[in-house]
Amino acid sequence: MTRRTVVTIGAGQAAAVAARNLRRRGFDGRIVLLGDEPHPPYQRPPLSKEFLSGAEGLDSLWILPQKWLADNDIDIVTGVEVRRVDAATRAVQIDGGPDIEADAVLFATGGRPRTLPVPGPRPELIHYLRTLDDATRLAPQLTAGRRLAIVGAGFIGLELAATATAAGVHVTVVDPAPLPLARVIGTAMGQAVCRLHRDSGVDLRTGSALDAVRTTADGVVVDIADGSTVHADVAVVGIGITPNIDAAAATGLHLDDGIVTDAAGRTSIAHIFAAGDVARRYSPRAGAHVRLEHFDNASRQGAAVADAILDRGTGSDEPPWFWSDQHGRNLQFVGTAAGDPLIRGDLDGMDFTAVYLQGGAVCGAFSVERGEDIMAVRELLGREVDTAALCDEDSDLWDLVYDDEEVHA
Repeated sequence: MTRRTVVTIGAGQAAAVAARNLRRRGFDGRIVLLGDEPHPPYQRPPLSKEFLSGAEGLDSLWILPQKWLADNDIDIVTGVEVRRVDAATRAVQIDGGPDIEADAVLFATGGRPRTLPVPGPRPELIHYLRTLDDATRLAPQLTAGRRLAIVGAGFIGLELAATATAAGVHVTVVDPAPLPLARVIGTAMGQAVCRLHRDSGVDLRTGSALDAVRTTADGVVVDIADGSTVHADVAVVGIGITPNIDAAAATGLHLDDGIVTDAAGRTSIAHIFAAGDVARRYSPRAGAHVRLEHFDNASRQGAAVADAILDRGTGSDEPPWFWSDQHGRNLQFVGTAAGDPLIRGDLDGMDFTAVYLQGGAVCGAFSVERGEDIMAVRELLGREVDTAALCDEDSDLWDLVYDDEEVHA
């Protein structure tokens, strides 16, 4: 009997989790992870925080320990580029290397940073922060007294701003949106995040449309549309990512801002799957195809695809959940933001949970320093609850969870 082979195109979080779960579920065939970077699978979230600050080293980043890889017979091939997959035979075609015959293929190719044209004599002063090599190049630039300009007030930009400020760097963040993260966490919470950064010493310039970024012999100049300028020693551009779909397009997969899949990660071609940042997965919860760029989503989709490859499970449709560490505080969000939230705790003191309601039912929450609240709210999503108890610091949110379960038992 021929040994079955599963190949992942991409060797990041989703691919690593898929490999781990295939072994946990008893798959004894060959597993090959193909990565275009020169590193084995590593965690990206620490790159803008613990790794960049020097608090954690390389060993803390690796997802699959060497002993586990050896014990579980996993092949990782780094520094390779996949051209396409033959849709009929599922042969994975590698640039400059032999084809790999596969019974199932997982596209977990992630994304690449959106870039800006930057004229000038010193292109080395412009950085992006997506990969381990990006973080390694950037880290020596963040020394006390230097000036850092960040274009983009998304999660990467804000986390980097917090890390650099803690290192004594003078940080200016420029973003055209009136408030940071408001599209995701709502206006009120965008205001709270804005205050957190400004109170921590970040020059956060929201509502500032970018005119141009350029380098000079002396550094970086960011020209803002209102005529003002920001002068810096180094700049980081953090304006989002675009999904890596070149090999998927050459394979003939259905694409729409990523690789379109069903709830379990199956693509338009049998036995080819997609997961993580590149996948535009159908969500029964949302009633639409969605593409999410978060660590938890990549992990859940990787596990769901492992089940689908083994013809078990129906996919993962958990509500979006993510976290971020900024200026010594842990921020978490679950679900969706709608309207004005109810506040539990001390908003001014940045120790609170904001709960969003839609049609009288809980639909999401944002917290600062209250991760346990987020776990409870996660169980309350879609339920109508006692709003007075929701806001009462003396009440336990888990009591609302269990009370509701008893009512519906």
